[in-house]
Amino acid sequence: MEYDALFHALGLTVLCAPLALVMLLGLASLVGHPFGERTVGRLVQFAIVAGLLASLAVLGLMLWTGTRQVPIALGSWVVLPDYQFEVKLEFDRLSVPFVILSFVLCGVVGSFANKYMHRESGFNRFFVFYALFVLGMVITSLAGTIETLFSGWELVGLSSALLIAFYQERRAPVRNGLRVWVVYRVSDAALLIASIVLHHMTGGGDFDRLLGNMVDAGGVMHAWPDGLAHIAPHQALIVGLLLLLAAAGKSALLPFSDWLPRAMEGPTPSSAVFYGALSVHLGAFLLLRVSPILDISLALCAIVVIVGLSTAIFAAFTERVQTDIKCALSFASLTQVGLIVAEIGLGFRYVALVHIVGHACLRTMQFVRAPTLLHDYRTMDNAIGAIPANHANGAPQWIPVGARSWLYRFAMERGYLDSLLSEFVVRPFVSSFRWCDRLERQWNDWIDGGPASAPIADHGSATSVTLEELL
Repeated sequence: MEYDALFHALGLTVLCAPLALVMLLGLASLVGHPFGERTVGRLVQFAIVAGLLASLAVLGLMLWTGTRQVPIALGSWVVLPDYQFEVKLEFDRLSVPFVILSFVLCGVVGSFANKYMHRESGFNRFFVFYALFVLGMVITSLAGTIETLFSGWELVGLSSALLIAFYQERRAPVRNGLRVWVVYRVSDAALLIASIVLHHMTGGGDFDRLLGNMVDAGGVMHAWPDGLAHIAPHQALIVGLLLLLAAAGKSALLPFSDWLPRAMEGPTPSSAVFYGALSVHLGAFLLLRVSPILDISLALCAIVVIVGLSTAIFAAFTERVQTDIKCALSFASLTQVGLIVAEIGLGFRYVALVHIVGHACLRTMQFVRAPTLLHDYRTMDNAIGAIPANHANGAPQWIPVGARSWLYRFAMERGYLDSLLSEFVVRPFVSSFRWCDRLERQWNDWIDGGPASAPIADHGSATSVTLEELL
């Protein structure tokens, strides 16, 4: 193809623009000479604009040439007789809109954050984490193999947890950042196991080979969303459930929705780009990418629809009783994400993609506008000398009073998910850590020649209590 070299150059530009931003900001911080605010703002602007223009150029060239899919191979990590770990970018009808959306919204939030974080002591640290997030979103969006996707997935999760814990001088952000990181570990483990299972089934993680995104013997191009997965229905169910678990953890779907309000501890710009616009949609993006697997198993599609609708209903109830504007917006975002996941399960792939783009733009605007909105309301309250009456409708009158009270308490407690996770996941882990700590100390005392039956001081109690409190 005569345009291969041009596609390759533009594709590398899309990837290298945020990579260069990470390297510049990170190296400047490592040597102890971070850039000034104005320089950081210009570097961010240049990287975002360069990546966006390259992405738009790829889109225009694909439309001009009638190309539906442009794979760009960047080499292999490991090549074995039965396994291959490849680095590959994929430009198609799913990745191109998503990467353009990522650059547009990251550019808007970056411009907003340059003024919002003005004179903040952690200004440079914020933009280093921000650059990591942009790079992770670009890699995840353009991933042509599951290994490449996992790399970007990890960068997004790492930058998310670090930005939640951005205000390190307070205890709550650090505690909530660690809690979100624990949930992300569950999600990442599910994605990693799914990757291993796919390698075992197909010998590689290339989406083209796995999902049939290639030209068949008849010369017909099977690109997204028309790919055909080459695995059996029972294999699709196993892999699909693992991928759904990964998507649920990353997008706060049930039963992992409890971490979403904890993530609001970060600065408003990070809340906007993470949990209003991009990161919260990554689970839905993953399901869209592997949507040919869903087509094989009707049971898997039904489970995806149930999880999506249940999350939407739960978030709709919870959002209506939140007293914090960022929490209310985050649960409103979760309502739409649940509906998007249900659309994917029902097979409406383009509808879900358009829904993601429109919803991400709307939530970004609302999150960015939220601080000014609160200031405007406070000014209006001072002007009229009273708080305006709230005419919002409550629960329908046909619901019994007792049921209304229970629903209100259920929504206020956010479905008791936080308590359930602490009781049945966090506490058993902490107890097992304590038991392992005592066993290790007894073993060390026995090796050192001390009496094996001597009582062991609970030296790890302080650490254990701290860990329990943080989690």
